[in-house]
Amino acid sequence: QVQLVQSGGGLVQAGDSLRLSCAASGRTFHSYAMGWFRQAPGKGRELVAAINWSGDNTVVADSAKGRFTISRGDADNTVVLQMNSLKPEDTAVYYCAADPGTVLLGRARHWGQGTQVTVAS
Repeated sequence: QVQLVQSGGGLVQAGDSLRLSCAASGRTFHSYAMGWFRQAPGKGRELVAAINWSGDNTVVADSAKGRFTISRGDADNTVVLQMNSLKPEDTAVYYCAADPGTVLLGRARHWGQGTQVTVAS
């Protein structure tokens, strides 16, 4: 059983940086693909970034490319989303996700509790 607990987020100004962390518990974390999704008010959930189980393959949405990076640390069972040069349109609730297969289809077996990110202009 994998449980995901998120930390980070908050209110920042445009151009600032934020770091979101997702701590996973469970013996099978090392074999799980991980990802970050976000959902803005009135919009659907969208994939922001994903990383495969071994950490050697990442996907970043076009809207975040060049600004956001995803990484994982199996030693401490965490996956991190580093967000730089934040824009007001990045404002959303961000969710960590984990799946033994892939998160690229927008589905995942496990989800974090969600973290609000608000970027003021």
